[in-house]
Amino acid sequence: MKKNVIVFGLISGLILTVLMVTSTVMCYRNENFEGNMVLGYAAMLLAFSLIFVGIKNYRDKFNGGLITFGKAFRIGMFISLIASSMYVLVWLVEYYVFIPDFMDKYIPHVMNAAREDGATAAELEKKAVQMADFKEMYRNPLFVVLISYFEVLPIGLAVSLICAWILRRNRKDGEVLATAH
Repeated sequence: MKKNVIVFGLISGLILTVLMVTSTVMCYRNENFEGNMVLGYAAMLLAFSLIFVGIKNYRDKFNGGLITFGKAFRIGMFISLIASSMYVLVWLVEYYVFIPDFMDKYIPHVMNAAREDGATAAELEKKAVQMADFKEMYRNPLFVVLISYFEVLPIGLAVSLICAWILRRNRKDGEVLATAH
């Protein structure tokens, strides 16, 4: 199981990080954060589709075509954890080394979006205080790690649950497992 999880976790993480870096560069150059959020979540779903492949690969090649929901979920969870950890590590390097002024570009975007959505002066003031607090918290690498995991890991876990449910296959007493070849 270890090799299967590591291989699919690394491939998933590679897809996730390459698409995240590409999206961030596009976002940073164009200052268009909205379209890149959609691209980011699409990238997460694409990368986490390897959870399905990883669970199915383990079930069919290494486990005789059988897998419990719990075992399938553990495989998906570990693949998610590897990919998410790669995402977090790459984001830390990207943010602190290459784009330390990211928040200086992101905050005006948030404020403009609030203005365009018709926020009142009081709401804009409240949003400005929230964003200043967020910027201050973002100076703490532990906060950056936590918020980054919170962006990506829940999606991986949700995909893991769905894949585990779809791919679970238990043999009951006296039942013969039919395989299609």
